[in-house]
Amino acid sequence: MPDEQELRRELEATLAARAETGHELEPQLVERFADKIEQEIERRAQELAARRRPSPAHNAPMIPLALGSLGIAIPLIAIAGGTAHTAGVIAVCIAIVLVNLLWTIRR
Repeated sequence: MPDEQELRRELEATLAARAETGHELEPQLVERFADKIEQEIERRAQELAARRRPSPAHNAPMIPLALGSLGIAIPLIAIAGGTAHTAGVIAVCIAIVLVNLLWTIRR
């Protein structure tokens, strides 16, 4: 990775400068190198955050679909159970599952 090689060169340059200047400038050299490391960490964190952002298609909320399916399923199952018995209940359940699957696949 070029960033790691650049940081390695920066560290080597800092150590060489420390050897040349002695201990009196050591705090400034260490602080400057620490700033470079912090900048690299911040850059990588922003890069990761950008990769982890959900796509716009993912923003469609699933909770209203789930709650709506349950809200519609209760009366439909009651009506289907009263008129078509078990076959009606199964047909309503399959229809609700298919609607939810098609919604999810379409997204």
